[in-house]
Amino acid sequence: MTTETATRAQDLRAIRSVVATVQHTQRAKDAEGFLALFHPDALWTTAHGKVLIGLDAIAAFTRDVLPRADWDGEVTYEATHVRFLRPDVAAVKVRQTYHHPDGDSEGTPLYVMSREPDGRWLLHACQNTTVHPAQARPA
Repeated sequence: MTTETATRAQDLRAIRSVVATVQHTQRAKDAEGFLALFHPDALWTTAHGKVLIGLDAIAAFTRDVLPRADWDGEVTYEATHVRFLRPDVAAVKVRQTYHHPDGDSEGTPLYVMSREPDGRWLLHACQNTTVHPAQARPA
């Protein structure tokens, strides 16, 4: 295994770990844990189209909405595709499934993540999108 291949594998594990932490913090309704995953200059667009620019705006929204979310916390997140745009920037497609007693609902976030000089991967530009039941899943 080359150094480049080993680094790429390490980056993929770190990126998937961030997605797993998103899942954990969403299930726990842990606003502070969730916010720790963001770059200070992050951009976030919610599933309903609200645009949040910068960590302060993301934090205000998250601290208000996440703890009082009207779902039971059963949600799964899966990184389904990772495309490295540069060695330190990746576009990550995520499958988000909220599990409800009357049936599941889905989201399909796109996270653009950046690797910090200390090696941490952070959420930098994110778009959350609700999947309407009539839409087919891409292959």
